[in-house]
Amino acid sequence: MTQRNQLPGKFVWFEHVSKDAKKAQSFYGEVLGWKVAKFPADPNYEMIQAPDAPDAFVGGYPKPENGKTQPHWISYVSVEDVDAAAKAATKHGGKVLVAPFDAPPVGRMAKIADPQGAELYLFKNAQGDSPDSAQPLTGHLSWNELHTPEPKKALAFYEKVVGFSVRSMDMGPAGTYHILSKGGVDRAGVTSQLAPGVAPHWLPYITVDDADKTLARAKKLGATVLMPAEDVPTVGRIGVLADPTGAAIAIWKPAKI
Repeated sequence: MTQRNQLPGKFVWFEHVSKDAKKAQSFYGEVLGWKVAKFPADPNYEMIQAPDAPDAFVGGYPKPENGKTQPHWISYVSVEDVDAAAKAATKHGGKVLVAPFDAPPVGRMAKIADPQGAELYLFKNAQGDSPDSAQPLTGHLSWNELHTPEPKKALAFYEKVVGFSVRSMDMGPAGTYHILSKGGVDRAGVTSQLAPGVAPHWLPYITVDDADKTLARAKKLGATVLMPAEDVPTVGRIGVLADPTGAAIAIWKPAKI
């Protein structure tokens, strides 16, 4: 059995939230080869099973908290202490949307919003986190990106709440891109690129073998291409789509190393 340790700062779980989980499941099954499995402790909760990996479960399809919820993806970030991180979120301008609670046998979690309104879960897995892979795995969620109008305020918030370190990169016309890391491992990015009318949010990235073919197949199956595939030097080829329910997600073909 693979050793599992806590990996604070790692984004460890991703949920697709919409009123039409079946439509999303069919779409992602066709586009990415994802399967659906029932969670043994709660048969009403369906999990995302990504292909070809020892730890193949990467997320789930919860029911919306209310009928007005806009379809979206929400991420879970591993922290050392959920209660302490939730208190820090409030102290530094964020909000606790769901107070810390235990979810046996999974672990402890809390839902927060940062000062600009981007939401995510703080999470401590009772069994430890799945280990990092040497290379991004095809069909898996392998990066996360915060889109916010106020990166500096967001960076200060996540430094205090999650303990991220930050380094910044000049991306030319795209502006400054900030990398969040913890324990010497890069975990996520922060950008000021935010479309008009779109609320601040975390955007998960899925690794694929071919970004252009994936976008073309997604469009054929009812998705909207929000950003056509484009090359990012040393990073790879990236595109963004809204699935048939309306939830946005990025796809990424990593550059060859």
